[in-house]
Amino acid sequence: MTYEEYLDEVTTLMTEMFDLSDAAAIKYVMRAQAADFFTLHDDHEEMRTLERAQQDAKTVYEQRNKSRPEIFRK
Repeated sequence: MTYEEYLDEVTTLMTEMFDLSDAAAIKYVMRAQAADFFTLHDDHEEMRTLERAQQDAKTVYEQRNKSRPEIFRK
């Protein structure tokens, strides 16, 4: 899949796995992208798999929420 399709897949998985709204999931992915989380994915097509997207969705969600109180999530 293309890099853009991969980011879309991660976003979709986040909405399904963590019951996030589309807007919230997009923000998570955009912030991760701005922090260069997906830089290698852009350069290496072999990293853009469904299995990796599932792992990345979980990682992005957990990193974003590990220090945030429940009231600020979503």
